[in-house]
Amino acid sequence: MTSRTIGTLLTVAAMAASVTAHAAAEKKPTTAEAQRFLTDTEARLNKLNNEQARAAWVGSNFITDDTEAISSWFAERYLTATGEAAIGARRFNGLKLAPDQARKIMLLQQSLVFADPKEREQFAQLQAALNGAYGKAKYCVKQADGADQCLALGEMEKVLADSHDEKKLREMWVGWHAQSPAYKQKYIDYIALSNKGAKQMGFADTGAMWRSQYDMPPEAFAAEMERLWQQVAPLYQSLHTYTRYKLRETYGPDVVPLTGPIPSHLFGNMWAQNWDNLYPILKPATGASSYDLTRVLEERKTDAKQMTQYAERFYTSLGMQKLPATFWERSLLTKPRDRDVVCHASAWPIDEKDDVRIKMCITPTAENFTVIHHELGHVYYFLAYNKQPLLFRTGANDGFHEAIGDTIALSITPDYLKKVGLMDETPPADADIGDLLKRALGKVAFLPFAYSVDKWRWDLYAGKTKPDDFDKTWWQLREQYMGVSRPAPMAAGGFDAGAKYHVAADVSYARYFLAHMLQFQFHRALCREAGYTGPLNRCSVYDNPKAGAKLQQMLAMGASKPWPEALKAISGEDKIDGGALLEYFAPLKVWLDQQNAAFAAQQK
Repeated sequence: MTSRTIGTLLTVAAMAASVTAHAAAEKKPTTAEAQRFLTDTEARLNKLNNEQARAAWVGSNFITDDTEAISSWFAERYLTATGEAAIGARRFNGLKLAPDQARKIMLLQQSLVFADPKEREQFAQLQAALNGAYGKAKYCVKQADGADQCLALGEMEKVLADSHDEKKLREMWVGWHAQSPAYKQKYIDYIALSNKGAKQMGFADTGAMWRSQYDMPPEAFAAEMERLWQQVAPLYQSLHTYTRYKLRETYGPDVVPLTGPIPSHLFGNMWAQNWDNLYPILKPATGASSYDLTRVLEERKTDAKQMTQYAERFYTSLGMQKLPATFWERSLLTKPRDRDVVCHASAWPIDEKDDVRIKMCITPTAENFTVIHHELGHVYYFLAYNKQPLLFRTGANDGFHEAIGDTIALSITPDYLKKVGLMDETPPADADIGDLLKRALGKVAFLPFAYSVDKWRWDLYAGKTKPDDFDKTWWQLREQYMGVSRPAPMAAGGFDAGAKYHVAADVSYARYFLAHMLQFQFHRALCREAGYTGPLNRCSVYDNPKAGAKLQQMLAMGASKPWPEALKAISGEDKIDGGALLEYFAPLKVWLDQQNAAFAAQQK
């Protein structure tokens, strides 16, 4: 969890009517009034934000009906106050203000606000109903004895990850996607109500409001996303072609066609959004390291605190502060034995001082080693911008926060592991291909999925896609950008997009696409600052304070400036550039194209 203090979906009943009723009687606002408004608003919101953060922490770590009610009560107080501030800020639109004041007024208004209390209640109910319906969904089949066997999503995902039985994979995929039509109408109602709230704040629709949060007009941001995708698409296409040939060898030509889209249930993931689980099928015959970080960590009995200390030492090697003592006292690092907690890793800023925490059930695995480096990226971002005013205490855009920890994780190279004593000898250079392929299955394969999710929703919010065409347009985009197809005929009334949590819960997805671009651009910039000149995939900025100072300079800005200025502070560039990702994976691209040419020759 990263705490974003503005841009949250808000519902407010009280302020809009009074603002409208008294607008004519109000005198023209002054800059002094704007300053007082901002000072009072930030003081009020800061106090309420701290209170709701503490309540949310308790509610997340001690899950009972009572703590849920307490957490909801504090969250409602904060959201109500923020909604009032959003409406109040509209009075100062058009007033000539200092740049920082104008930015705060703008940030406050990037919210949904409902004037009608009935709409407020309905919106909250629909949010809860969609989240609840998704979380409770299960695929049930009749057994021979007549009893139902019901599988939750996690159980179905495990089948997709581990099985090579094509019929079983198809059953799990179809079974899960058959659940979302049950809440399709609620989603349709939610979209209509969300658009109404966005229009009350001056946006064309909710999609336009989302795109307006990137310091550029909505249409310009949409064009920027397409530009970035086209820049990296050739690398994805090479990976997709190689994956096709290997899946065709595994499942046969009757299942995997020689051309056209590949059935989406074969990628080891319910949404084909990452292909990590395909690595055993795709790994190179030669050029793959046998090093197993999980085995090393397990053999050394590395506990949760030691795992976290490895990550902390990375950041302190860059010249950053040690984690506050309260971090170690208040964080949750292991799964409690006496109660249930959600183990999904999250980072928490509790106040504007130094109360930062993580909640994560850490085990000694290579995956968790990377995740803890990522989560501390959020924590060090919190610490870097905690001197900023409340409205600037967040990432430069929502992609930045996700990108920081991933940037550091790119420096978990064999050279780094050797320096910290977790690897005796670095693998030979030809082992790079296996490592790059493994990373590409998570990073490169994800890009078109991350782009197409919001591209689908933008058209939905804009009214270009009608409910009867939800599945039609969803699969048109998935075939166009991802090269994957529905493994079964479309059903009437389908809602396949709703089988993804971030659609049902209405969480914007562009941030993840941007983060996957930015992390490589940040990595390239820090490697240059460190004086590194070799292949980008082998660079680690561990123990380089010069690179750390460049990173810290950007982190400390928070959201005080438009994100291109934050990008320029770290990279010298003011546009996101997919070229860094292409440079990082350049050796893999050469290898993939060689493999694809050989496979193609075999088909002749």
